[in-house]
Amino acid sequence: MHLRNLFSNKKIKIVLISAISITIIAVFAVIIGYRYFSKRPLQILPVVLNGTSVSMEKINQISTKNGIVEWSLEARSAIYSADKKEAFVKDLMVTFFTKDNQKIYLSADKGTIKTESGNIEINGNITITSNDYILKTSIINYDNKKRVIQSNAPVEFTGKSSNLIADSMSIDLNINKAELIGKVEGIFGDNISL
Repeated sequence: MHLRNLFSNKKIKIVLISAISITIIAVFAVIIGYRYFSKRPLQILPVVLNGTSVSMEKINQISTKNGIVEWSLEARSAIYSADKKEAFVKDLMVTFFTKDNQKIYLSADKGTIKTESGNIEINGNITITSNDYILKTSIINYDNKKRVIQSNAPVEFTGKSSNLIADSMSIDLNINKAELIGKVEGIFGDNISL
């Protein structure tokens, strides 16, 4: 009986030593593999980006200045062109943050982000919402340096007690001011027609 316990103890020791050895080998393999593959992307990435495009799904981008978030963007897909230094995005949602911590939400079919300037050209079924108003148009340009959203296309503005149509519009995010420009028609306030 004593001999039988000795063999089972020996088997347990062999199994434990084997498991420990395999674990140590696996850890070294992971470390060596990580060091090898972490250096490889640096060599491959310039070849991919030099004169070609990169396609991505479900992207998020945040623009900050002096540690303050100015806008964030989510899109279903994006194609980055290194030659043009632009990212073409589809089904996008942009949240703009004003100086007084209000949020302005913009959704659209597609847009182009100029990667060097942070400017954005947006078009297709654009809806802008903030607090109590909704603005709809077909083309928007965002000037990242000036922090101004502008449309030179006709806009439809709907608020609590107003329904207006204008030739164009501008929103200055620095002072949180929206301006309807050109011919403005509609109902404003208590059934006052313009």
